Amino acid sequence: AFTADERQLLRIEGHVPPAVETIEDQLVRTRFEFDRVGSDLGKHIYLRALQDSNEVLFLRFVQENLSDTLPIVYTPTVGEAAQEFSRIYRRPRGLFLSWESRDRMREQLASVTQPIDVIVATDGQRILGLGDQGVGGMGIPIGKLSLYSAFGGINPARTLPVMLDVGTNNDERLTDRCYLGERTNRIDQTEYDNFVDQFVDEVKHRWPNVLLQWEDFAQQNATPILQRYRSKILSFNDDIQGTAAVSVAVVASAVRKLEGNFADQRICILGAGSAGAGIGSMLVTALERAGATDTEQRLVMLDRHGVVHDARSDLLDHQVPLAFPASISESWESEVDESALEATVRHFRPTVLIGVSGVPGLFTERAIRAMADGVEHPIILPLSNPTSRAEATPDDVLTWTNGKAIVATGSPFDPVTIDGHTHIISQSNNVYIFPGVGLGVIAAEATEVTDEMLLAAAEAVADPDGGGTRFDGVLPPIESATEVSVRIARIVAQVAVDSGVAKAMTAAEIDERIEQVRWEPQYQEFLEIPS
Repeated sequence: AFTADERQLLRIEGHVPPAVETIEDQLVRTRFEFDRVGSDLGKHIYLRALQDSNEVLFLRFVQENLSDTLPIVYTPTVGEAAQEFSRIYRRPRGLFLSWESRDRMREQLASVTQPIDVIVATDGQRILGLGDQGVGGMGIPIGKLSLYSAFGGINPARTLPVMLDVGTNNDERLTDRCYLGERTNRIDQTEYDNFVDQFVDEVKHRWPNVLLQWEDFAQQNATPILQRYRSKILSFNDDIQGTAAVSVAVVASAVRKLEGNFADQRICILGAGSAGAGIGSMLVTALERAGATDTEQRLVMLDRHGVVHDARSDLLDHQVPLAFPASISESWESEVDESALEATVRHFRPTVLIGVSGVPGLFTERAIRAMADGVEHPIILPLSNPTSRAEATPDDVLTWTNGKAIVATGSPFDPVTIDGHTHIISQSNNVYIFPGVGLGVIAAEATEVTDEMLLAAAEAVADPDGGGTRFDGVLPPIESATEVSVRIARIVAQVAVDSGVAKAMTAAEIDERIEQVRWEPQYQEFLEIPS
C-alpha cells in the first residue's frame, strides 16, 4: 500500500511487488486467507500474525468482519488460544512482569517509551471458564485491547497488555516443556498483595492518567483489587462491571420488548462469584431506580452450597449485601432429586435467570420448564463462556419453553428456529460496553470510572436511539459495535462531567474531544521518514 513516492523515500522500491494497493484491496486478500484456514485456532494464529505485521489492516479487517472475527480474536476461540499460548507464541507483545523480577519493575515499565492510554492486566488465574492458565492468560489482554482499538478508537500504539506472572497452580502448564512462564506455584496472598500494590504504584508513576482494566482475576482477588484501587488509579474490572453493565442492558431491553416494568422483575443468578455479585449489585441499583422498594426480595443468588442467604456464616464480603432473607428461603422445601436451582425456581418464580457459574448444563430442563410455568416469557441468560461452559444452549432453552423465552448468551450461538419462527440469539458480550467506556473516560480525562457511568452505558446499549428498541434480539447487531461505542463514549463523558470526576465541558466540547482522541484503522500518508 506504499505509494511510489513513499517507496522511494523508504528505499524499498523493487523490494516489494510493483502493484500499489488500497487497504480495501488488501482486505480482499485477507478475507481469502482467513477463509482458507481450516480451524478456528488456525484462524486465531493467522489473525495474530497479521496483527503483528500490519496492525492497521488487522483492526480494519476485524472491524468490517465482526460477526466472523469476534469469536476468533475473543471468546470462544481465545480460550483455546490461552491454553495453547506457549505453543503458538510467535512475537513479543506487551509486558510480562514476574514476581521474580519485581525489583526491576520500574525499569521494565520505563522500557515502554510511548505514551499509554489503556492497560489491560491479568494474572492468568481465571481465564474465562478455563481456570488457571498462567502466562497463557496474556492472550486475553491482547484480545481485549484489539477490541478497544477496533471499536473504541483507542490508538493501538497507546495500549499495553500486561501479564502479572506470579506463578501457576496448573500442573499441566508446569510440566509442559514449552511453557513460557515462571515454573513455580502461585505466591502466597501477602506476597501477591504486595506485588499488585507495587504494580499499581509503578504504573501510576509511569502513566498517571492511564486507564487500567483488571481482567480475569480469581474470585478471591477480583473484588478486593477493584475496591482497593478504583479510587487510587483510573481503573475498572470488566469481568465484574462490564459484565454487569451488558447484563443490565439485556434485561432492560428484554423487559422493554415485553412492555413490562423493570421494577416488577424477579431475578435469579446462578453463580455468586465476583461476576455474579457484580451483576446482582448493578441490577439491584437498576431495580431501585425503576421504583422497586423490596429489592432484597427481588434478587436471589445461588452458589455450590445453595441459596446465598443472610443466615449463612460462610459468605464472602461481596456476597453479604446481596444475601437473600433466610426467613423466606429456608421455607423452600425440595422435592426428591431436585437441585437447589430447580427448587429455587419453583418457589421464587423468577422472571429472569442468569448463569455465570462456569459449569455447563446447570440450567436443567426441569428448571427451565418450571420457570416457563411461572412466567409467559422468561428472560434467560446462560452467560458462561467459552461455548462449552454455557449453562444451557439456546436451542434447549427455546425448545423447553416452546419458543417463548428471550435468550442471550455469553458466547456466540446461531439463530434457533422453533415452530417456524427464527429467534436471534444476542450475544451478551462486553464488547458493547468497555470500548465506549474507555473512549469516554479518556476523552473526558476522567479520574474515576463510576457505577453511574456504567449504568448509563447499559441504558445506551439497551435503547441506543432513545426511542425504544427496534432491532432483532435484545441487543443491537454486533456489527454496530463501533456506533454503539461512540454513543456510549459521549454519555460516559457527560456523566463524568456531571458527577465531578472530569473537568467541565459542554456537549459540543465532549464531541470535539472524542473526535480528537478517536483513532481509525486507515493508512496515513507521510512525506518523510518517521523519527
